[in-house]
Amino acid sequence: MEKEDPEAIGPLSLESKVPATVVLLLSSQEEDILVKASEAIRKFAEKGEENRVRLLGLGALGPLCKLIDHSNEVIKRNALMAVGTMATNGEVSEALKKEDVIPLLLQKLTAEGDVIVQEFATLSLASMAADFNCRVQINTNDGMPPLIKLLSSPDPDVTKNSLEIIFNLVQDLETLKVLHELGAIPPLLELLKSDFPVIQHLALQIFQCVTTDLETQKTFREEQGFERFMDLLDNMALNDLHAEALQTVSNCLGDMETLQLIHKNGGLIRLMEFVLAPSSPEIQCIAIKCITMAAQSSESRDVLHKQEIEKVLVELLSAADDNVKTSACQAIAAMSLNPCFKHNFRDLEGIPPVVQLLRSESSALREAATQALSSLTHCNKANALAVYEAGGHQILIQQLSESSTSTVASSAATLCNMAEQEIIQSSILSQGGVQALVEPLQSTDTQVLMYTALCVAKLACNNEEREKFHKAGGLEPLVNLLYSKDKELLKHACLAVNVCARDTSCAVKMCKLGALEILQKINQSANRSFSELAITSLLNSNLPVKYSRMGCLTPNDIITSGFYDVGKAFLGQPFLTLEELINQPLNQKREIIAFNIPMERQEEEDNPDEELHDVLPEKSPISFGDVSLLMLIKEAKDSVLSLKDEGEQYAALARLVSEAMGGAVPRERLHELSWMLHQSELRFQLKSNVLPIGMINKGTYCHRAFLFKCLADTIGKRCSLVRGDYNRAWNEVIIFIDYYKNPRFSVPCRYIVDLMHQPGTLLPIDSPAAQQYQTI
Repeated sequence: MEKEDPEAIGPLSLESKVPATVVLLLSSQEEDILVKASEAIRKFAEKGEENRVRLLGLGALGPLCKLIDHSNEVIKRNALMAVGTMATNGEVSEALKKEDVIPLLLQKLTAEGDVIVQEFATLSLASMAADFNCRVQINTNDGMPPLIKLLSSPDPDVTKNSLEIIFNLVQDLETLKVLHELGAIPPLLELLKSDFPVIQHLALQIFQCVTTDLETQKTFREEQGFERFMDLLDNMALNDLHAEALQTVSNCLGDMETLQLIHKNGGLIRLMEFVLAPSSPEIQCIAIKCITMAAQSSESRDVLHKQEIEKVLVELLSAADDNVKTSACQAIAAMSLNPCFKHNFRDLEGIPPVVQLLRSESSALREAATQALSSLTHCNKANALAVYEAGGHQILIQQLSESSTSTVASSAATLCNMAEQEIIQSSILSQGGVQALVEPLQSTDTQVLMYTALCVAKLACNNEEREKFHKAGGLEPLVNLLYSKDKELLKHACLAVNVCARDTSCAVKMCKLGALEILQKINQSANRSFSELAITSLLNSNLPVKYSRMGCLTPNDIITSGFYDVGKAFLGQPFLTLEELINQPLNQKREIIAFNIPMERQEEEDNPDEELHDVLPEKSPISFGDVSLLMLIKEAKDSVLSLKDEGEQYAALARLVSEAMGGAVPRERLHELSWMLHQSELRFQLKSNVLPIGMINKGTYCHRAFLFKCLADTIGKRCSLVRGDYNRAWNEVIIFIDYYKNPRFSVPCRYIVDLMHQPGTLLPIDSPAAQQYQTI
């Protein structure tokens, strides 16, 4: 018989109705007290939200979490039930996250046979799983495998709680991707047959998340998941699940093998039935989305076309629900990859209703309708004309200033498609179409910029429209696009620059903005074919820049008044306009030679000099006239064009240039020409670094070649202008020689024109004399 400890107090039967007292008892060392205290706390927590918050305030959560791991099963169960019940309250859930109880709760998931423990452990975890840090902790402690195992639990509460936890866990991409590897797909599919709607909905919500992953789609297909879902959709008794089921089907239709499966099983026809006879606008929208996803495949588009999907979609455009109309427009955009669909859709007069939707108050609907028009008009002139006849181009121009980047991009793309036809292009331009492109050119969205640049290339079709684009401030954002790293955007930007550069004022402005330097860098990359086009246009429309940078003007490069030579360009050197050069103070740099004809030419007057002096200051781009040049032009016309032989014409023109520039100079006496002194005096006299070519009376090779090109181009004779080194320059001409006295067999021969030593001599291009003329 056990002896009693004379110093110990006998067992006490304690009762208390004060929660604070009972919470204190949770720290007792006596098991029987802990049993009663934990049970009392559990029952108190079950009575309502206020009690749970009160227990939190009394500090019950910490002691309860410690008791979850107690050796006494009753204490452990009561504590876990109390924690689980309390955790359904938001404040308690937040506090529970700080208790580091997740590893302990995960251990309880494997408690064999103790469903109560599993239920409240999962309930506690479910209350915290929405928090990212808690999800990380669950994954770190390998919580997914036991949770998947609990999906087969006979207790629906355990299953429901486990589903809630898994749903939150798969919100993280890494967990979503590995779920199928852990064997979760089969038990999830089985839960679709559950008697509890909440479990079915949770399983479907998980499927909606995980089937966005391609590998999961493969497992889903292998486990006959698609067949299970189609069976569910065939069961009208489960129509409350159809919306979520269709969403999962929509995800899977991005996979080609699933598409083939849906063809085989007649799934597309079933989806069409959901579109035609929906139980709600929500289900109808999701069914249309499935059609849209299926239409990514050419085979599916063919099947849908045979099912006359066009008629269905045209009908849906008049639906009462904006979301249905939006979904229909998205399906139209996808189906428009089928040429027959485009044709039939137009014949069904479907385009005017789509155009009408551009006026909708719903931005999402306007966006979808614009995308539909972009697809319908792509490579289809008849559809583009139908959009034009419905007044769509006017609304599309207005939409270029929309806040939705997708709407702006699709509007620009549609206008591009329509501008292929001259009648539509003219109407777009009359509505201010080219000026409206300036705002979207300043977007940061690549698609917007790409289609807008392409639209510029289509609409800046003449100098008048290019000038409008220039004045509206479009050139600077266009040039900025050349810095893009996106290959397709860069291609479209180069095309737009190529078109705009055909106008001289635009070319000059873009060169000033640095377009040429950027294009030359691009020219060293793989995208050079498009940059070469743009460079060629820029230089051909800005001959002063071309001659400075390239050192050569071809016979096709016809120089006109305002042309000037600043010398050979150096890397990084800015290219200034003639006006900027005129406004510079006198300096020691190389002179600038200008070709400047008065705008009012009075060659026919008896005394043209007097008249020219009157009009020159206002009409000329520089502040002094070049009357001498005008007289040279008149003399060239009179003396050169009267000659019949082409060689004689070039020789006569060469002699005229030589006489104007100081006459013939033997090679050994070039130093006696004193052309530099003469030009320095002229600069001082004019107080300008810019010298009109007609006022230069002593000139070396570069000045004579310049003047020869000016006169030849003015009177209609073809020649090139080539820059050499050390003030060398020469002109090349092509003369057809009739060796056989038969014009049909005449041979083109190329010559350099001697303007310096034996003026008028034509030097065969490969002759020693020609080579000597080009070098010192």
